[in-house]
Amino acid sequence: MVYICSPYAGDIDENIRKAQRYSRFAVEKGYLPITPHLLFPQFLDDGLQSERDLGMFFGIVLMSKCAEVWVFGEEISLGMKGEIDIAERKGYKVKYFRSDCIEVDPKSS
Repeated sequence: MVYICSPYAGDIDENIRKAQRYSRFAVEKGYLPITPHLLFPQFLDDGLQSERDLGMFFGIVLMSKCAEVWVFGEEISLGMKGEIDIAERKGYKVKYFRSDCIEVDPKSS
């Protein structure tokens, strides 16, 4: 299992399409994608801070079950930064990908 970390806020419709594409990419690479921002907004209101916080917490719990965290896109949102910070603090393997699913080394940016 891999945790998919990509933007949700902003252009939500476009960001959902991208998250679906990133999830499909993981499947094609032989992984089971865990993409919380495709699941939890189905029943939690991201516009309510308490429900957003709950969704973020649920995501972090799921992240702990994943082999790797895959970060997608050229922009790191505030929510993504929080997820990445937790992953790094806990010592999880984090990989970075451009929005076209090409893996990049974040240190070379």
